[in-house]
Amino acid sequence: MNPYGQNNFFDSVRYFFEQKSMLPRLILANILVFVFIQLSGLVLWLFQIGYAPESEGISFITQWLAVPSYPGSLIERPWSLITYMFLHQDFFHILFNMMVLYSGGTIFLQYLSEKQLFQTYIIGGIFGALFFILAFNFFPVFEKANPNAIALGASASVLAIMIAIATYVPQYTVHLIFIGPVRLKYLALIFLVLDVFSIRSSNPGGHIAHLGGALWGFVYILSLKNKFDIYSVFNVFKRKKLKVSYKSQDFGKTERPLTDEAYNAQKNEYAAKVDEILDKISKSGYNSLTSKEKEFLFRMSNRNK
Repeated sequence: MNPYGQNNFFDSVRYFFEQKSMLPRLILANILVFVFIQLSGLVLWLFQIGYAPESEGISFITQWLAVPSYPGSLIERPWSLITYMFLHQDFFHILFNMMVLYSGGTIFLQYLSEKQLFQTYIIGGIFGALFFILAFNFFPVFEKANPNAIALGASASVLAIMIAIATYVPQYTVHLIFIGPVRLKYLALIFLVLDVFSIRSSNPGGHIAHLGGALWGFVYILSLKNKFDIYSVFNVFKRKKLKVSYKSQDFGKTERPLTDEAYNAQKNEYAAKVDEILDKISKSGYNSLTSKEKEFLFRMSNRNK
């Protein structure tokens, strides 16, 4: 089902990317990096600049942004732990990853925040890179490939998100074309089994990285279910905010924060209203909403930023 209504496909895409929320930003970042790498790679290839025989057609730009398996090379370009997860080798590589990111991210944001989505994407990707590096320096089978091996792609980050939300709501049902309804936990299990069985293929490093991302998604949700947010320990993306007290018009009282009961009541009220609006969209399309309903839906989509 199209969550943005039954209107024109291109209108739905435009509306999706017009939202100032984390999911479209992540997808757009991947697309822009892909376009840049492809265009710059084409120019470099035409002029045969920055291509070495052992690079297998990969430009020096990609080499410097992809994460290397050799620790010495990683020390020279530590940024690659982040940049590699926005790189893709070809059109079908990025297409599949972005489709899964969109689907998994949409479900993820129904239950968790945009900040948690971003953190899971980044740290899941880092975990995937570390798994790749450790495997290529530990298992003898990778000794010959080690010096020149690199990893690139958002797959570890995407799988971290998929496994995270599948662990959080395992009974959630998704409807697959030609297959029908499937529980999210079974879909996640299929991804994992395929990766394990594909390690002996032509891309062992990629599949090992996927498993690293998956492990992070699983561990993170376990921590949440045990009332502990691991991200509060890392504190990597958290900014300190100034505490400001707003006084009422009589300047004699300061507004008090909501109690837990009031906050939960307000949250449930908002959730019910969002469900009502989404149900209206599914039946009559996005254009059937009133201006107030559109404004409310937009505010709710951005409140966790």
